[in-house]
Amino acid sequence: IDSLILMIISSGINAEYGAYVKGLYLEAARWDGKKMSLAESNPKVLYDVVPVIWLKPAIKTEISTEGKYVSPVYKTSARQGQLSTTGHSTNFVLAINLPTIKPQKHWVLRGTCLLCSLDD
Repeated sequence: IDSLILMIISSGINAEYGAYVKGLYLEAARWDGKKMSLAESNPKVLYDVVPVIWLKPAIKTEISTEGKYVSPVYKTSARQGQLSTTGHSTNFVLAINLPTIKPQKHWVLRGTCLLCSLDD
């Protein structure tokens, strides 16, 4: 597996391959279910619940990042950890391509990411 691609799905569908991920949160953005893309956060809302994501294995060269924001997924909102032997932080999980109408730079400047858990 060279990379993973994402599909937002509705409940009740069985995957032939890949894995469903439930329980992620978006920071510095929200998911617009009507447009099926990232959107600006609502006022005074720090985190948005992401619908179930279907991670499908795919060949990296066959995946287009056009119209996508390559969002990092972190275990916690701290976004820091010790540097592992892979060169990534121990808090980093993977990157997921999220559909967007705005350019990737827009979401990078906002610090948009996906989180596995919130700090309460």
